[in-house]
Amino acid sequence: MLPPTADAAEIPALAARAEELGFDLVACGEHVLFGSPTSNAFVALAAAAAATSRVRLVSAVTLLPLYPAVLAAKMATTVDRVSGGRFELGIGVGGENPAEFAACGVPVSARSRRTDAALTTVRAYLAGEQVDVEGEPTRLDPLPVRPMPIWVGGRAEASMRRAGRAGDVWMPYLCSPDRVARGLRVANDVAAEQGRAPITGGLLAWSAVAASRSEARDLAVGTLHRIYGQDMDRLVDACVPHGTADDVLARFGEYAEAGAEQILFAPLCAEGGHGAVIEEIGAALTRT
Repeated sequence: MLPPTADAAEIPALAARAEELGFDLVACGEHVLFGSPTSNAFVALAAAAAATSRVRLVSAVTLLPLYPAVLAAKMATTVDRVSGGRFELGIGVGGENPAEFAACGVPVSARSRRTDAALTTVRAYLAGEQVDVEGEPTRLDPLPVRPMPIWVGGRAEASMRRAGRAGDVWMPYLCSPDRVARGLRVANDVAAEQGRAPITGGLLAWSAVAASRSEARDLAVGTLHRIYGQDMDRLVDACVPHGTADDVLARFGEYAEAGAEQILFAPLCAEGGHGAVIEEIGAALTRT
């Protein structure tokens, strides 16, 4: 996971090094306005695409209610074609910072409704289906290189159900393995009711790596506070893998057993420390 606080100029080099170390996914989230520096996921991942050739690229997440549905579909398709069919669209409702919704002219109270409506339209466009706009038929052209998986982010039950109705992957964050397992059951119950294929599990795993668990815990609490502007102390032990690189990978194993087949490692670290942490996790992966 390319940290949302990383300088956009670092993204090509970080993505290229992650690919060299054997990571399967490179992801990036976004905000328009936030309490800390952030990039735009489509632009950042287009830069990552130019610096890589193998890794899959996931927007984790695109704030779908802030986009006209056709624009989100067009941008997703463009990044997919730039990358040779490696892009996967992750969507979320946002809402942590109401000011960015106001700045975009979108009521924050309408974010869930707008997301559901846009997701249906985006899926139709990406599949090459006709979408009527004010009585006129429209189709996206060109289409993605391959059918594009859609990841639905979020921790609330609404996100689980949204994934079951219209997603391919449910991707929570800041949650325990038990919540991953429960959320996937909910998502797949909804998918079965809709006659859809089973939903797979993902996880955006904010994680802290340090020489000891206590040092890593302090790092996690401090960095999450800097990112979100909230005290996350009560969540860290259950919901944030932390410790040495081997400790973090062991915790990832617990999430995998709960159903998180695809884990986005999102490092919580001091400014400028992302490259070193990626190296540490990459080295630990070679030992497993």
